[in-house]
Amino acid sequence: MTQPDLRERALLVAVTTGDEAGTDASLAELGRLVDTAGADTVDAVVQRRERLDPATLVGKGRLSDLRQEVAAGDVDVVVFDREITPAQERNLSRALDCRVLDRTAVILDIFAQHATSREGKIQVELAQLTYRLPRLRGKGIELSRLGGGIGTRGPGETKLEVDRRRILSRISRLKSQLGDLEQSRHTKRERRKRWDMPLVAIVGYTNAGKSSLLNALTGSDALVQDRLFATLDPTTRRLELHDGRIVLLSDTVGFVRHLPHQLIEAFQSTLEEATDADLLLHVVDLADEDPDAKISAVREVLAEIGADRVPELLVGNKADAAPDHALARFEGAHPEGVIVSAAQRSGLEVLSEALWQVLSRQYREVQLLIPFSAGSAAARVHEVGEILAEEYRPDGVWFRARLSLAETQRLSGYVIDARQPVR
Repeated sequence: MTQPDLRERALLVAVTTGDEAGTDASLAELGRLVDTAGADTVDAVVQRRERLDPATLVGKGRLSDLRQEVAAGDVDVVVFDREITPAQERNLSRALDCRVLDRTAVILDIFAQHATSREGKIQVELAQLTYRLPRLRGKGIELSRLGGGIGTRGPGETKLEVDRRRILSRISRLKSQLGDLEQSRHTKRERRKRWDMPLVAIVGYTNAGKSSLLNALTGSDALVQDRLFATLDPTTRRLELHDGRIVLLSDTVGFVRHLPHQLIEAFQSTLEEATDADLLLHVVDLADEDPDAKISAVREVLAEIGADRVPELLVGNKADAAPDHALARFEGAHPEGVIVSAAQRSGLEVLSEALWQVLSRQYREVQLLIPFSAGSAAARVHEVGEILAEEYRPDGVWFRARLSLAETQRLSGYVIDARQPVR
């Protein structure tokens, strides 16, 4: 009978300079990341220094304390709450006689465990290899460690004990495969645009309840877990608004503080769901201790991928679990936002209305005169527009309709009057 995998024991370390804000919150989040990756935290240590030691981050005294704690606590891995250089990783591993990882390695490991689609697995492997390549100490070095554990898993696990040349070759092939998949995604986006179905991307900090909101709005069954990065592969569902109009809702991967650049680059095509969207539903966990910090972290990533130009609607979620003062604070700071509880299915009608109000700003009220000979154009207006009035005239069919800016441009040859976008 196969024995169950034993969870590793991890020692967490945060090293800060000056009075860096959010150190305790970031370290607590690292604990959740480590738990999700499959290890138990035995202790969490914070050291504040004027300057980081370029070789080991921490000072000699603290390094000695950590070495004693590793030995006494039967620690399997030491995890630093910041990105460490390959040289620092080697120095620390030797000094502590223990495996040493940084925050990036833990996040990559979680992504490796949760990737299910072909594209997701390719993206994770690409990110892992890009991260591990500079950590090669010589040709043929073993990158995976015997016994497994955090930082050794993923779709590329069997390919990690290779030399630098083969890794570079593998990276090139993975990028080529992602290019093919990106072309397929581009084709789907163009098809959606032709049918003029607005795309609404659900974004937010990991575990903010994005998948729960998708399920509540659309009646779908996307995976919901109280774990960080439970959703990795995008899920898209149709949502019918109160007036019968159809929009597409796409659930995206959650963001986190210091999301590794390797992941942002590797997941570029997936993240384009946000950059190509007509609207972002930015979901915020109102039960969180510092939701505004999470909002800022998400917006930083959105700016990095070029999605900060997309209209945004803030959605405060988990109202059923949030204290009254948190709800009042959110309403005061974000009067344009909407408060909901996906779990209790409350506030969804208000959200649907607000969603359409934002989308409608990208529409125009137009008058068109379409000759009888252009029946396909008239059918198109019925198909994608909101008909406000229709009249048969001697020279064709006259419409007063609400159309998207893109459809107005496509049918510009028949437009006889176009007002400003509807507010």
